[in-house]
Amino acid sequence: MNKKFTVKHIVAIGIGAAVFFILKRFVTIPTGIPNTDIATAYPFLALLGVVYGPIVAGLAGFIGHALGDLTTYGAWWSWIVASGILGVFFGLLAKRIPIEEGIFGKKEIVTFLVGETIANLVTWVVIAPIGDILIYAEAPSKVFTQGVVAGITNSVVTGIIGFILLKAYAQTKTKKGSLNKEA
Repeated sequence: MNKKFTVKHIVAIGIGAAVFFILKRFVTIPTGIPNTDIATAYPFLALLGVVYGPIVAGLAGFIGHALGDLTTYGAWWSWIVASGILGVFFGLLAKRIPIEEGIFGKKEIVTFLVGETIANLVTWVVIAPIGDILIYAEAPSKVFTQGVVAGITNSVVTGIIGFILLKAYAQTKTKKGSLNKEA
């Protein structure tokens, strides 16, 4: 991961927010719980976080979720902020997963799966429902039910699809020491 914030990072935020918006808006599966879908945007956000870090993923999640809400029923800020926070959590995994070196072995897979699960559960079971209660005076039983469903489904979907995305991305990178100079 590049430690300097560059134009590449700004472009990644823009493209990341656009892809997140499209996935959030058009590629979801209803859960049966009101306003709670199985989202395919979060595995992509995990990829963005591991590749570009917490700032890029945080802003892409926040902007992409805001655009998704604003083009449907209106901004639901507690969950928009939660998507940004989740992106930051995913970005923190970049320090432990050397994806740019083409490394995504057993240790990194376990790190990713444990990290994304904790991040999803903290974000959706704690942060988003508390935001709903504080900002919108929502009923705790309703928002914690939504949060638990979102936390579990997002953990599973991010674990499966995120693993596939990260594994595929790592395979596009050249591992250090894997190339030999010809005589």
